[in-house]
Amino acid sequence: MVREIGRGECMQEETQVKIRIPEQVHSILEALHESGYEAYAVGGCVRDALLGREPHDWDITTSALPQQVKKVFARTVDTGLKHGTVTVLCGKTGYEVTTFRVDGVYEDGRHPKEVTFTPSLAEDLKRRDFTINAMAYDGSGGLVDLFGGRKDLEDGIIRAVGDPLQRFSEDALRIMRAIRFSAQLGYEIEPATLRAASELAPTLRKISAERIREELEKTLVSERPDLLRTAWQAGITKEFIPEFDKCMETAQNNPHHCYTVGEHTLKAVSLVRRDKVLRLTMFLHDMGKPSCRTTDEKGIDHFYGHADKGSEMARAILRRLKYDNATLRQVVTLVKYHDSQIRMTEPGVRKMIVKVGEDLFPLLLEVKRADMLAQSTYQREEKQEMLNTLCGIYAGIVERGDCLSLKTLAVNGSDLIGLGVRPGREVGAILAQMLEDVLNVPEHNDKEYLVERFVMTRNNSQ
Repeated sequence: MVREIGRGECMQEETQVKIRIPEQVHSILEALHESGYEAYAVGGCVRDALLGREPHDWDITTSALPQQVKKVFARTVDTGLKHGTVTVLCGKTGYEVTTFRVDGVYEDGRHPKEVTFTPSLAEDLKRRDFTINAMAYDGSGGLVDLFGGRKDLEDGIIRAVGDPLQRFSEDALRIMRAIRFSAQLGYEIEPATLRAASELAPTLRKISAERIREELEKTLVSERPDLLRTAWQAGITKEFIPEFDKCMETAQNNPHHCYTVGEHTLKAVSLVRRDKVLRLTMFLHDMGKPSCRTTDEKGIDHFYGHADKGSEMARAILRRLKYDNATLRQVVTLVKYHDSQIRMTEPGVRKMIVKVGEDLFPLLLEVKRADMLAQSTYQREEKQEMLNTLCGIYAGIVERGDCLSLKTLAVNGSDLIGLGVRPGREVGAILAQMLEDVLNVPEHNDKEYLVERFVMTRNNSQ
């Protein structure tokens, strides 16, 4: 049975669907029901449960006002009374319970100036972003789906609730969320919703870098990061990562490649493990190519120096997105060395490990593999064999426990000072010489040998 509401939207009557919910969530819903209030699990948790996924959070919406919620439960925290939210504590776990509400005017393109509590669940659901996030479940089998969210889940559609221009005008971050949900679920963005996102893309400039970062990162570590292509086609990425647009527009007329720089990037991101640092690295690894592109007399493109240029750009982009220093260091380093030529000898590999860092070298191997698999099949077997050889040499180094840093060198600064070496630069220079020797011949990592060669010999010659 269907009844019409404003703007031609369809409100579907409650249907019976059984969703598994945590016992604590069920208890909260039951307590509110028994106290005479409406109460529902709502939003993303209902969506994920219908998809057979484990929800990260369970949000609850109710007709009860915040003070009424606090009277129902013994242990609560005033999370956001102004916006109708009270956190109900069940053991060590907290669940946000929010009163049905209607949002006021969105003056900053992100937050409503004020909210008004309402006794109507329908009014509360109308303000939500997408149909798949606008369903409610009462805990006993009753699914309230006013905007066809369940069908959109089945059809693989991201569709705004009501007028998409209004939804995105209220909160520009929803544009990024549409892209993110599309990538996470592998869904298509409904045409009218995508047109509205494209039209209002410039309003993303109102959104903080931290919020943009969060949505971009979730997109990159999703099942389908390649769907960032949709954001590029719609003119959305140019508002927050214009460097990527240049990559999408840069051809690679080279036998080693079969895609544009941007398409290669999307392929490489999809082929690496779903780890934040690895996905960011693959997204940024070729950002330097557009500005480094040259074409020889045979019409073949080259990108000399793109890794160094890319590492500089990666640093600037990550700072712009307010990334932490640890992530910035790791990604910039991996971008810098992603195309490095490594001597296929044990000393050569040990020296590269020192240069890149023991923590990052295994990640560099993953980066190189994804980069290779996203190229053309030209010389694929040779490249694969070289990478396998590199991985084998590295495995042997790790298995033997070869010295790869000053931390595991048999001699330290205190030892040298005790032997009469002047503290400061002289100590550092001798330790560097010792490490260089040990990287060439691991068996030389012996205190007696190192002291004799680099200290006693030196003292005798002075």
